[in-house]
Amino acid sequence: MNPLAQIDAWPVSTVGVAVVNADGVVARHGTTDRVLPMASVSKLLTAWSVLIAVEEGVMGLDDPVEPPGATIRHLLAHAAGYAFDGPDPVTRPGVRRVYSNTGYEVLGARLANASGIDVSTYVTQAILGPLGMTATDATGSPAKGFRSTVDDLALFAHEMLRPTLVTQETAAAAARVQFADLGGILPGVGRFSPNPWGLGPEIRDGKQPHWTGTTNSPATFGHFGGSGTFLWVDPAVGLACVMLGDREFGDWALTHWPVLSDAVVAELGGGG
Repeated sequence: MNPLAQIDAWPVSTVGVAVVNADGVVARHGTTDRVLPMASVSKLLTAWSVLIAVEEGVMGLDDPVEPPGATIRHLLAHAAGYAFDGPDPVTRPGVRRVYSNTGYEVLGARLANASGIDVSTYVTQAILGPLGMTATDATGSPAKGFRSTVDDLALFAHEMLRPTLVTQETAAAAARVQFADLGGILPGVGRFSPNPWGLGPEIRDGKQPHWTGTTNSPATFGHFGGSGTFLWVDPAVGLACVMLGDREFGDWALTHWPVLSDAVVAELGGGG
């Protein structure tokens, strides 16, 4: 039985999913070639671009940024104190995990200033071109404005699973908890204390409820988007899963996404 076929019964007009292992795509189902909004999954591409810039010496993770006391690392890990949206901080850096689009807008501006090119061009040259992601549009907000297809995002998911654009050490740091004790709200899901986050990706840990599966390992990392999309990587089972759809995130997603993820782990997982 195809574990991905269950998406045909979801209350979503257009939806596609792909599963990736170390060798590439091992399964796909639904509409995988239509360009759809990535929403906050855009943050993963922005974060990976920043990590590439760090390796290139364009910027450093501990470079200072606004607000005072914050660094690039704080921005990547939603620990700089910015509000969800809006220019003003709501707390001091390093005090609470405040999920923030503003933080990623600041991060994008810093990347552009440091590199001398706009964020869209940097993402295109650093990620989209090398990975062959020809259908992805990286214009718009670096926090939530990119658009892509399942087929393209599967290429990026493979990069996160088996990195080629950054070193293994940098990729491991991205998936490692930053500012480990910070609690906060995972928008649309709930409040967690702690609320682990890496250098861009959210880290599953023991969160329940969660948008990934109940059998995804605590080391699972990734992101979901408010437009109804997700990307997770589970190093314990050696898989990544990508989904794009055209229905906004809500209770339906917290009902269906974990069931899909559990089926993927059970039927396609083979170890990291």
